[in-house]
Amino acid sequence: MPQGPANDGPGGSGSTKASEARGKGGDPAGTDGSLATPAPGTPAAPAAPGRRNLVAATVGNALEWYDWNVYALMAPFFATRFFVSGSAGTALLSSLAVFAVGFVARPVGGLVMGAISDRRGRRTAMLLSIALMAAGSLVIGLTPDHGTIGALAPILLVVARLAQGLSAGGEFAAAAAYLVESAPTGRKGLYSSFLYIGNLMGTLLAAGLGALLALVLDGEAMGSWGWRVPFLVGGVAALLLAVLRRGMDETLGQEARRAASRDHLLAPLRRNARSVVTLCGITAGATVVYYTWIIGLPAHAAAEAGVSRGRALLATTLAQLVLLIALPAAGALADRIGPRRMVMAFAGGFAVTCVPLHALAGVSFGGLLAAEIAGLILFSGYGATAALVMAELFPQGARGTGIGLPYAATVAAFGGTAPYVSLWATEHAPDMAFPAYITLLCVVTFLVARFRLAPDRPAPALPVDRRPGA
Repeated sequence: MPQGPANDGPGGSGSTKASEARGKGGDPAGTDGSLATPAPGTPAAPAAPGRRNLVAATVGNALEWYDWNVYALMAPFFATRFFVSGSAGTALLSSLAVFAVGFVARPVGGLVMGAISDRRGRRTAMLLSIALMAAGSLVIGLTPDHGTIGALAPILLVVARLAQGLSAGGEFAAAAAYLVESAPTGRKGLYSSFLYIGNLMGTLLAAGLGALLALVLDGEAMGSWGWRVPFLVGGVAALLLAVLRRGMDETLGQEARRAASRDHLLAPLRRNARSVVTLCGITAGATVVYYTWIIGLPAHAAAEAGVSRGRALLATTLAQLVLLIALPAAGALADRIGPRRMVMAFAGGFAVTCVPLHALAGVSFGGLLAAEIAGLILFSGYGATAALVMAELFPQGARGTGIGLPYAATVAAFGGTAPYVSLWATEHAPDMAFPAYITLLCVVTFLVARFRLAPDRPAPALPVDRRPGA
C-alpha cells in the first residue's frame, strides 16, 4: 500500500488514505518503502532471496515461542524449588504469577522493540528479541534453587521472565512486518501465514519435549534437574539461530529509519490512531478465540464431560497439527481472494458457530476433538493473514510501533484473561454466557474488518523497495 510523502511520511496516515491510494495505483515506489501497487510501465522490483529470509524469520519465531511456553509446562516441576511455601499448590501459584509477569511486560516490549524495529531495522530488532529470549531461558535453566541462594532465586526468575516478556512483545511486530516486506510478489498472504506457523511449531515443540522428558524420567529426576533441560536446549538453540538471523536481508530503508528516529516514541500511534483502533478491533475477537480454544475448551470438556486431562491435551494437540496444515493453505487463498475476506470469514464463521461448537466440546472426547478442529480451521483465516492485515494498516516506518504496543496490549487484555473469564462465567453466569461473549467480540471483529480494512484488490502488491545500503 503506497504512502505518498505529501500525505504520510514514514509515520503517516492510517488505513483509509492508504486504501484510497492503493485503489488508484498510488506512488509506484512506495516512497517510504511500503507495500505499493505499480504505475503502468513500472518495472517490478526484484524478488528477495525469500526462502532464506523466510526460514530465518520462521525458525527464530518458533524458538521464541518454544522458550515462552516451556515455562508454563515446567512450572509444576520446579515450583517448590524456587518458592518456599506451606504447600506445593501455593508454590505453583507463585510460579504461575511469575508467568503472568511476562504478559505484563509484553506491551512494554511491543513499544520499545517496535520502536527499535522502526529506527534500527527489522533485523536488529529480531536479533535483540531472540537474544533476550535466549538469555531469559538460560538464566532460568542455570539459576540455583531457593535452598542454595535463598531469595535471590525467585528474583532471578522474575528478571528472566521480564526479559522474555519484552522479547515476546517485540518479536511479533518485527516478524510480522519482516515477513510481509520480504515476500515475493503475489505471495504476501502465504508468507504472512508463517507468523502463526512459527508460533505453533514452538508451542508443539515445547509440549513434545516436555512430554518426552516426563516419560523417560521419574518424578524425582524431573524435579531435581530434568526441568532445566528444555530451558537450556531452547537458550542454546536460540543463540545459534541468532547467527542465522544475522544473514537476513534488511527490509527497512535508511531513509525510513532516519525519519522514524526523529519521531517521538508515541508519535506514530497518535498519527495513526484510527489504524490502532482497527488493529485492536481485529485482534480482540481472534485472541479470545485462540486462547479459549487452546486452554479454555479442554478445561470445559473436562468439567462438563469428564474428559481426562491427557485426552483433552491429545485433542488440542491434534487440532493444532491440523491448524499447522491449514495456515499455509489459508495464506495461499488470501493471495487469491484477499486478506480482508479471510478475516471476515473467520469472524463471521465464529460468530455463527461459537455457541454450538462450545456446547459440542462439552459432550465427549469426540465432541471436543471435532470442536477444536473446526474452530481452529476457522481461526486460520485470521492467523494466516494477521501479519499482512496489520502491516497494511501502517506506513512502513511506523509498523513496528504501530503493531507492537496495540497488539500486545490487546492480547494481554482479552487473550490473557480469556481462561479466567471462562472459569468465572462457568461458576457465576448462565451456561452460554461465555460463548455469547466470544460471539460478540467476533461480531466486532467482523464489522471492523468489513468497514475499516482496505478493500481486497485482484492485483497483488509489489515487494518493498530495497534501496542500496538498506
